[in-house]
This record gives sequence, structure tokens and C-alpha cells, in this order.
Amino acid sequence: MKIEAVDLFYLSMPEITDEADGSQDALLVRVSGGGLIGWGECEAAPLPSIAAFVCPKSHGVCRPVGESVLGQTLETPADIARISALVGYNSMDLLQAPHTLSGIEMALWDLLGKKRGEPVWRLLGYRQALRKTPYASLLFGETPDITLERARAARRDGFSAAKFGWGPVGRGEVAADADHFAAAREGLDWDAHLMVDVGQIFGEDIDAAAARLQPLDDAGALWFEEPFDAGAFEAYAALAARGAQVRVAGGEAAHNVHMAQHLIDYGGIGFVQIDCGRIGGIGPAKKVADMAVARGVTYVNHTFTSHLALSASMQPFAGLSESHICEYPAAPKQLAEQITANHIRLDGDGLIAAPDAPGLGMEIDPARLVPYLVETEIRVKGRVLYATPTL
Repeated sequence: MKIEAVDLFYLSMPEITDEADGSQDALLVRVSGGGLIGWGECEAAPLPSIAAFVCPKSHGVCRPVGESVLGQTLETPADIARISALVGYNSMDLLQAPHTLSGIEMALWDLLGKKRGEPVWRLLGYRQALRKTPYASLLFGETPDITLERARAARRDGFSAAKFGWGPVGRGEVAADADHFAAAREGLDWDAHLMVDVGQIFGEDIDAAAARLQPLDDAGALWFEEPFDAGAFEAYAALAARGAQVRVAGGEAAHNVHMAQHLIDYGGIGFVQIDCGRIGGIGPAKKVADMAVARGVTYVNHTFTSHLALSASMQPFAGLSESHICEYPAAPKQLAEQITANHIRLDGDGLIAAPDAPGLGMEIDPARLVPYLVETEIRVKGRVLYATPTL
């Protein structure tokens, strides 16, 4: 079959806040071919990602993403890799291209899985989708008491693991952060995994990050996520060498396989966290998952938005027994909830698995999304390059 159309839909909550919450807007991707439809989601600002799909050519290797995708043949997983490589070369100077491609690539896997009647994880070579331990992905509260209540709520909701991130942590004194870590542990109790994400707050300040290691160890934290800028490999390695029990984690900012590989090989991380909506899609994420296994690093998905993105993020490590912890967006905005008509729910044991259904196994009901649709038009020299398609 040929890729006949790629439609991009800018969706948004009525009001966008300063929260570090990526579920407030979305770029939904619909790919059509052979009478079937595949769906994907970009984890990026929607408008520049749309622009990367339609922008005028600047030169030979700064072409719009759409030029390398539309009309291409899609019959096998190798075709998805071929299309991705074509985008990578033709749009190498278009820095938003990996984000735009990521949602399209997801949709191509969804489309191919539907054509073959197979879940994506089986197309990737796995025999089964193993159950994972989902962790409630939450933000720190403004006070330790709020963090405590959020942790208790996660346990009431059936989670045996939770990650707290961003908020006030890293912006004040070490003692204040330690109070938040202790509150999270108290709320979860000691039989649950606790992870902490500080959202690159320390830049390259190794000493500031290291000052949090003992409080993290005191709280029994499993990992310390993104203490530094994404490319600060020396800082990551220096912190990992401090000898704390808590392991360093990172990788969600990787926009290609090489960025993830360097963080593993030179950054000394113990957990590599990959977002299929940023790295170029499911195929590159699977390469990182295989690499992680070979290097003794635990692979973890990264997703904080919809269950379409959640399903996509689970595919690359669906069959890996070594990597069993899975990020789960526990408190997304209403938009993210509405993107799919079905959801990946915790089973009676508090575990989840990638859907055993063709493609990504998620159902999109366009009518649910109409209230969030942002009508958009991109016009250059009087010519309309993009106008919001019919949803």
C-alpha cells in the first residue's frame, strides 16, 4: 500500500499553564493508506511540528518532512525504517524534523499492524507482551503535605510505584527537597518504588545535584532522573561515580539513537528513558532498548500524555523481562484522556501490558476531540501550505 495522506491535528486545552505538564496540548497524526488509518502522536509543540511537515524547501537537505513520506510504499517494517532514513537525510538541517517524524512513524506502525492484523510488538519480533509495573507519574506538590497526599492517592489507585517530578524541588535548600522526598516515601510506604525527576534543574552543577544523593538514599529512591542538561555527559558520569545507592536516569530528551547511546556509554546512567514521540518513533526506541539490554542498563518508556502515546511507548520493550518498570500518566489533562476511547488499565495485580490488538490497539473517536481542535492555517506568499484538516 502507499501512504496516501498524512493529516496533522493541533489539539489544546482551553488554557495553557506554566506547569511542566505535556498533556496540555497535542499534535495528533492520522496516516491513511490502503483503506486503513493509523494514528500517532508527536511529543512536541504542535505548531512548529506542523511547519516542519509543510515548510518550503530551504535547500537539498532542508526539505519538508512531508516530501519524504507522502506517496511512499508501506509493506514491511523495513519500509518504515527506509522512510525514516529518508526523512533523516532530506531534512537533516530541519531541527524539528525528528519530533514531526516521531508521530508519523508511530502512525505507520499502527497502520502496518492493522494491515497485517498483528500488534506492533509482534512486528518488532517479540513473542508476547509481558506485564509491566506501572508507576504513577506525578508532579511534586508545592508543599510536602501536598506531595504526601498525592503519594497516598497513588497507592489508593492501585500503584505500587510512583515518580514525583519538577515542582519546587531543586529550586531551594536541600533540606526542603529532603522533606518532599520523605513525604513521598511516607505516602507510598516502603513496599513501593519511589523515583524522583528534577527536570534538568541543576544544569551542569554536579555539587548541587550530589547534595541530594543522601536524602534520596534515605528515602529509598530507585532513580534520580535528569539532574543535568541532556548533553552534559561528563556531569552525569561524575554524579554516577559518587557511589550513591540511587541510580541516575535520563534519556527522554534524546532526539536520535546516538544521543541515547552517548548517555549510556559516557553518562553512566542506570536507567535509559526513551520517548517515542521525540526520538523518531518506535523503531529507534527499539534500537535503544536492544542496546540497553546489551549494556546492562534498564530501559524505561517515557510518556506523560495520552494512552495512544502510552501504547506506542510500551511497544519497544514489550517483550523484555529485564525492563519491567513502565511510566504511566496518572493525572493527565482531560484532552489527553479524550484522545483515545479505550485506555490501558491496571489489572487485578496492579500491572499493565501493551495491547494484544492490531497496530497500537487504541481507538480514536474524532468526535471527542473536536472541542480541543485549534483551527490553524500556514500561508506563504499567498499560498496556503496547511489548513486544519477535517477531523
